[in-house]
Amino acid sequence: MMEKIDIMKNMQSSNNVNMQSDTVSKCELGVVKDFSTQEKLEILADAAKYDVACTSSGSDRRGQKGMLGNASAAGICHSFAADGRCISLLKILMTNHCVYDCKYCINRASNDVPRATFTPEEICELTVEFYKRNYIEGLFLSSGVLKNPTYTMEKMCETLVLLRTKYHFNGYVHVKTIPGASDELLARVGYLADRMSINLELPTAESLSKLAPNKNFHTILEPMGKVRDTIAAHRMAIGKDRHMERASGNQYLGNSIFQSRQDMLSSNNHGYIDKGNAEIAKILGVGNQYLSTAHNYELAPRDLTNLKRSFAPAGQSTQMIIGATGETDYTLIQTTQQLYTGYDLKRVFYSAYIPLNEDAALPALGTAPPLLREHRLYQADWLLRFYGFRANELLSEKKPNFNELLDPKCDWALRHINQFPVDVQTAGYELLLRVPGIGPTSAKRIVQARRYGKLDFDALKKMGVVLKRAHYFILCGGRQMYKTPIEEQYITRQLIGVDHKQNWKVAHSSEGYNQMSLADFGIA
Repeated sequence: MMEKIDIMKNMQSSNNVNMQSDTVSKCELGVVKDFSTQEKLEILADAAKYDVACTSSGSDRRGQKGMLGNASAAGICHSFAADGRCISLLKILMTNHCVYDCKYCINRASNDVPRATFTPEEICELTVEFYKRNYIEGLFLSSGVLKNPTYTMEKMCETLVLLRTKYHFNGYVHVKTIPGASDELLARVGYLADRMSINLELPTAESLSKLAPNKNFHTILEPMGKVRDTIAAHRMAIGKDRHMERASGNQYLGNSIFQSRQDMLSSNNHGYIDKGNAEIAKILGVGNQYLSTAHNYELAPRDLTNLKRSFAPAGQSTQMIIGATGETDYTLIQTTQQLYTGYDLKRVFYSAYIPLNEDAALPALGTAPPLLREHRLYQADWLLRFYGFRANELLSEKKPNFNELLDPKCDWALRHINQFPVDVQTAGYELLLRVPGIGPTSAKRIVQARRYGKLDFDALKKMGVVLKRAHYFILCGGRQMYKTPIEEQYITRQLIGVDHKQNWKVAHSSEGYNQMSLADFGIA
């Protein structure tokens, strides 16, 4: 294990030289107590753990001469890449000062918590020093709202400009933007970061007004639409499809907004409400006036054109808090589906609410976070993106919530037991995708392999089929793997037993909301 490294020592000389200007900067940023950089790091890294950022980067940028780092398409996050590597990024807030008083947030204005603010130089130096020591592969930067959204975004932009130009950092950067900031600042961030996030926070207007009275869907969805349009324009300009890639799932979740380039261009000349926006307005419980997209088609890069960078090449994402309010899973996945189709998001993240604040509008302190529910929503999200399911197939108004003891695909199959078993020797690719235990890769292998001969259950296992789930729903050459009654209650009991241990681990795991601590890097 590497020896403990005090990053403060590496920054001490430059901090002493710039002491006077740094003091001015601290006053400007609203810092009350004069924390050391390491103390700020402990406060602001801990405060950032409630922002979900477990995602692959989506950027693929090679190293360049005179630049530091690169961005790999395999992913940048505290998660696992496709090849099994655990990868991480420095995830911090620029500040946990906040003028907003969102009831669910630990950093809300009315909370008495230690407050700190990084200067742009401090964030840059920390990122570079951590990168050089191979602790991280990129930066995740979020922030509380200091003074107002515009002021906060200006400081975040200043940080990114320094990081990309003065420090020549070419690695992955994910930025949570501040709703309400100007288009110019939004554009600057888009040309400097790889991914942008604008958090929806809560799935309905009623919940947002109840728990976050300083926020509204207009300031969230309008910039989300502008980012979507600008990404589409840049992708088309370099000969790519206008939609963000979501691997094979892109064929199922097409974008309902622009049917042709002419539609895209003409929509710029006046405000309009497209089909996707109208659906989202209905689900969220807001009027169409919140979703009008009367704005310039492309956000202008201004003085950043010399960087020759694509606009948010890894796309945009959002986050919804679950469990703080009473919305059903059906409402959540409907909103998710419409955000994918209407705003072409790369990912929608779900954050199980952890009771941190005492408030009558929130679950009581000590209530367990709904980690298993969060897990089921991510599984349902996967079914929307890669398996061809739609929200109204998975749930309905009569059945608005998932059975948390079963994964959503098994839950769907059991409710449609009359469609099973299917014979893997003859079933089409789309039908195979609906079988629990068969994914896109194994379904393709089955379709290819059966051209050359008959399949058996041993062959299916080698192809990656999870037979402990699949054998209840399939035939192989007209035969079952075991003599099993095709009966809903019996199969439900068996599948719950199969997943019992895994479900317990998810429900009692802290990994759903913890992130790497400084001790994991050898820093006390």
